[in-house]
Amino acid sequence: MAGGRTRQPEPTPSAGGYPDGPTALRAVEVDVAEQVTLADVARWAGVSVATASRALHGTTGRTVNPELRARVKAAAAELNYSPNANAQAVVRGTTTTVGLVVHDIADPSAAALAAGVMQVAATRDLIVTISATLSDPLAEVRHVESLRRQRARAIVLAGSRFNDPESAGRLGEELVGYAVGGGRVAVVGQHRMPLRTIEIDNDGSARRLATTLASLGYRRAAVLAGPELIATAEDRMTGFRAGMAAAGAPVAQENVLVAPPTRDGGYVAMTELIDLGLLDGVDVVVAVNDVMAVGAIAALRDQGLRVPADVAVAGFDDISTLRDVRPALTTVRLPMERIGADALALALSGGPDDEVGVRTVIGDVVVRESTPPRS
Repeated sequence: MAGGRTRQPEPTPSAGGYPDGPTALRAVEVDVAEQVTLADVARWAGVSVATASRALHGTTGRTVNPELRARVKAAAAELNYSPNANAQAVVRGTTTTVGLVVHDIADPSAAALAAGVMQVAATRDLIVTISATLSDPLAEVRHVESLRRQRARAIVLAGSRFNDPESAGRLGEELVGYAVGGGRVAVVGQHRMPLRTIEIDNDGSARRLATTLASLGYRRAAVLAGPELIATAEDRMTGFRAGMAAAGAPVAQENVLVAPPTRDGGYVAMTELIDLGLLDGVDVVVAVNDVMAVGAIAALRDQGLRVPADVAVAGFDDISTLRDVRPALTTVRLPMERIGADALALALSGGPDDEVGVRTVIGDVVVRESTPPRS
């Protein structure tokens, strides 16, 4: 009866730990309203959980004799036991799942990174689950906590890198604890924890973008920046401003507009720049990512302004969407798909006690039609 309790016979173990035979039975209660576990099957068959696991799932290098295997399978059938990935993980210590945490899967750069992770996962028969922080630092912590509880084979953390001490501390504890327990971790971003890391030189790459634009004759820039809480956006904004200052063309503070790092955020920020009259005298607008730059170009077009005739525009990332943007956008190219593939390969390489590795990716400045040389 659903929700009730039924009594099933269970073999009585002998002094050696195994049942003496089918006549040595005793009653055992099994709550059929709850999911039958591997421990229930082992108890019914009169064997250890490890033996039951080997009999049902198999373990490399370990075998179970045919009599015990048949007894365990009979117990599983009697109790209607259905193994699942998480139950097997408890016994084997891990699952076939790889956890990927990004800031927003709708962002083409995050999607490209995910594609790279999935390519490597497919070659190793691993399944990728993707979580998005959506600019919430505590959500990032919760995702990692969940993946740790689920015993994911590996975690690739490619979130927004938040400038929030509380969440950063909690995140570090979760990741380091997961790694110490044998989990595999790779972080995409700044190297702040003793974990395998692919570090992106956002600050230096933004400085090189500034130097390139200054060499093309641009002297009065505005920046569409992301929230200060997001470290990646902050690094790109400060790096660009430092590069322009070094070129003798500092960016005025009032020409830095903060907005969500999305297409709509770029649109709103550019509209505000126009409405406040701050675009007057500006010869180039730089967004901290390409999706903001695309939104900015749309806002300029809706206001009857032309790129680059009225103002030049540049971005950061070189997302695939730019192939359809006209004029072609000047940007900093980051090979996000390769970064994703390398991140998972790095996480899975070696053992948990191996030396922590750091790889640095430097962006390439790509000059296109949106920032022609100025006379």
